[in-house]
Amino acid sequence: MIELDYAALAALPVAETPFRHIVLRHFVPPAALAEVVAGVPPIARGGSFPTGSLRLGPAARALIEELEGPRFRAAVAEKFDLDLDQAPTMVTLRGRSREKDGRIHCDSTAKRVTVLLYLNQAQESWARQEGCLRLLRGPSDIENYAVEVPPVDGTLLIFPNGPNTWHGHRQFVGPRTVVQLNYMTEDSAARSELRRHRISAFLKRLAPAA
Repeated sequence: MIELDYAALAALPVAETPFRHIVLRHFVPPAALAEVVAGVPPIARGGSFPTGSLRLGPAARALIEELEGPRFRAAVAEKFDLDLDQAPTMVTLRGRSREKDGRIHCDSTAKRVTVLLYLNQAQESWARQEGCLRLLRGPSDIENYAVEVPPVDGTLLIFPNGPNTWHGHRQFVGPRTVVQLNYMTEDSAARSELRRHRISAFLKRLAPAA
């Protein structure tokens, strides 16, 4: 079991600019966050890894189970007035950011809702706005942002996907741990995405580290 700040999530209004979203710092309380971070194995490579392919500690595994569970699903559905009862989930973890990461994009149309949970401690790079996710007003300028989210302190970001949900971050190379949960449009889309991540994770394990 892990205690997350559902009360703060329920009380937080949905922001509308530049698109519908919520940002909640300390959704994972500090005491619990330390245990979660201790249970995340070092990830030397970039890209997304299915959580089932990683050897997580008890607190980290409990966090993933909670995020995939009915209470969190219900909280997200109520917050954005969505029916997510039958939506399959996909959960991956990133542990390292590369030069090519953070380019401006909208998420795949197979993903109905994107949930990002940041598990990093404060550091100088984030203060310099490197690697801080930006919610953008358009597709062409990383500096044209309405909201910036430092990837620290158990901060939760949720947004339903759409054709204008542009986001990205300024370049950062180094450790940057984030759990990504997606509610998918259909089972086949979830299976396809997870298969792609599993193959990628397998190939990364075979190849020598850069």
